[in-house]
Amino acid sequence: MRLKAVPAMPGTVKVNMANEKDRVIVRDLAKRVAEIAALPIQAQRAALWTACNDLKPKRAMVVATQQPPDELDAAWLKMECQDPLYRGFESALRHVIMHHEHIPDDFPVLREFKVGIPASGDSYDDYGIHLETTSSDPKRGAYHIEPMIKSEADIDRLHFRPVKIHHDRADQRVAQAKEIFGDILPARKVGRIGWRFGLTRVLIHMRGLDQMMLDFYDNPALIHRLMKFLQDDLMREVDLYERENAISLNNMPDTYTGSGGLCPTKDLPGEDFDGVVKPKHCVAWEESQETVGVGPAQFDEFVLQYQLPFARRFGLVDYGCCEPLDYKLDLLMAKIPNLRWVAVTPWANRQVCAEKIGKKYVYVYKPNPSRICSPKPDWAGAEKEIRETLQIARGCAVHICMKDTKTLCNEPERTTRWCEMAVRIAKEMA
Repeated sequence: MRLKAVPAMPGTVKVNMANEKDRVIVRDLAKRVAEIAALPIQAQRAALWTACNDLKPKRAMVVATQQPPDELDAAWLKMECQDPLYRGFESALRHVIMHHEHIPDDFPVLREFKVGIPASGDSYDDYGIHLETTSSDPKRGAYHIEPMIKSEADIDRLHFRPVKIHHDRADQRVAQAKEIFGDILPARKVGRIGWRFGLTRVLIHMRGLDQMMLDFYDNPALIHRLMKFLQDDLMREVDLYERENAISLNNMPDTYTGSGGLCPTKDLPGEDFDGVVKPKHCVAWEESQETVGVGPAQFDEFVLQYQLPFARRFGLVDYGCCEPLDYKLDLLMAKIPNLRWVAVTPWANRQVCAEKIGKKYVYVYKPNPSRICSPKPDWAGAEKEIRETLQIARGCAVHICMKDTKTLCNEPERTTRWCEMAVRIAKEMA
């Protein structure tokens, strides 16, 4: 399991040495993570992921996300530290151990502790207007979007987000980690590794989903203006991270592609890499779930053309999330030459996707989570779905990714059972 890039905490580098009990707890957890990382299976998993992503698969690769976090944490995460500083380290380390002990997928554990560089001014509410939503359940319910852009005049209220990167906070956090357990588990600062360019996700929070659909016909100029604004804003953000040397390689064995799997590959960072990480050395994730009902021509006009500059700027591209792409694959493959991963959902035609993806891309399949989320799980159906998919996609490089499990009915062991089943099937059908 990848150690999450722990957000840095403001404050000094000074560590409360008097809190010896918390210190012992964290150091013991760091020892356990180091022991897990030293297991031979971790290097074997990394090699299997790399082979799959380099289109030379040995077998399908399996991964499951830690969802829903509240149910998993309630069952498997027992916190002990009292000091906020130590408690932050404890949480990160325990999540790694929890994944290893309870989620037996193909996620490798690395012997390192990553501290991400925090940023501010980068949220949906930093465009100059407050984007309002009403949720049926704050934890996992649906929500209604109250459009704030009601006319073209409202666009004039928008401004680019005032993104600021805080290197100093990350440096402090790394120093604290090194002082507490650096002799056991190396700690290092990592720049940004996740690059998601789903412009329509922001668009519908400004304009509303139903209104966006109507605008494609009734007010296309407004949509083009908003999409260009969002494109420019995101490109400014990429420029900022590159200018501040705040980007890290994301082709690591424990880094998500975005659509679901992991993305270690020998094709990045590339032969011209000189040690300074730029977008062209990294993987970008693009998707547009909100245009699931939009045909290829309108998708090309209103969405894809605004995503292509990011695709061209990055080394490899992962496309798709929960939207079926079977009827858009020809367009994506023609216009994104550095496409590598393609999301395949239960709502896509799996056969069409397999035929088009072939041996040229990675077939990233996300099984229907409702089979294990419902009050009465359908284990026979879940196994049948995986076997059918692997048979359909035989010859392809395949990821099997269980995600979006919004509830497990307070039975987190369902994730354990699903992983054991999926890995077993992947090995049987290799």
